Amino acid sequence: MRNSTKLIILSAFAAAACALYLFQGLNGSFDYALPRRGIKVLAMAITGVAIAYSTVVFQTITHNRILTPSIMGLDSLYLLLQTVIIFFLGSTHITVVNQHVNFVLSILIMFFFALILYQFLFRRGNQPIYFLLLVGIILGTFFGSITTFFQVLIDPNEFLQVQDKMFASFNNVNGDLVWWAVGIVLLTFVFGWKWFNDLDVLSLGRDTAINLGVPYDRIVRLMLIISAVLIAVSTALVGPITFFGLIVANLSYQFFKTYKHKVLIAGASVMSIIALVGGQWVVERVFTFSTTLSVIINFVGGIYFIYLLLRESRST
Repeated sequence: MRNSTKLIILSAFAAAACALYLFQGLNGSFDYALPRRGIKVLAMAITGVAIAYSTVVFQTITHNRILTPSIMGLDSLYLLLQTVIIFFLGSTHITVVNQHVNFVLSILIMFFFALILYQFLFRRGNQPIYFLLLVGIILGTFFGSITTFFQVLIDPNEFLQVQDKMFASFNNVNGDLVWWAVGIVLLTFVFGWKWFNDLDVLSLGRDTAINLGVPYDRIVRLMLIISAVLIAVSTALVGPITFFGLIVANLSYQFFKTYKHKVLIAGASVMSIIALVGGQWVVERVFTFSTTLSVIINFVGGIYFIYLLLRESRST
């Protein structure tokens, strides 16, 4: 089956999942329920696309299919920021109560953290990408430790506010923020579109890409910045989803079996929409809100991560 046909089939499944979520059980309450469900579907779609895009790109430049952009510590930084704000300023401060301020602040801090980190590590030139990953892991662990320290000291009532930030949730997403996220992700897509062909060459390795005339270091920096922007937007919008990008990216590799990033990113994005919308439908209709979508994703993603590790160990 051709990849274009596969994409059409997946898109049909995604449309069916969205239609099922939007229209099942409305019972005539179109004016009230349908707009709210529509915003949630749009939030799930834009979050899934952002995570899928950033993960495929990140795995290409690291040449490793068991890594995700969260390894750079952005998720840990987000949780640290939310914890520190509530610990020192309280849950009634404008940076907590006003979701617009919190959204913009979270994106800016995560983006400038990534920008400073990349600039510092790449300023000498020829810095190995795995050194960058190692620094990201160390900083993520450091942020996580500080977060845990503050959470132990925080007032129990305030901790409930922090706990809401620890897991991704689409139930109370702000409609205005969703449109902001759509604008940022679309601009990022337009900017990154022209580099897709170069990413195809980058997947062959650093030396091969340089010999074929690709400005390797420049593209790696740009792709790292794009990944940081997309992860910052998705995390600030709904919260951290650790293993989700790992799942959809590897499923896209296995399903399409191609090196072309236009196909891989499109496939992973459509799979993300199917997984998030379908998963949210299961959470609401089957589990009746007794759990959250991020818990299910992390559980399935953890198992899938172990499977990938075992498969890689057998192949080496």
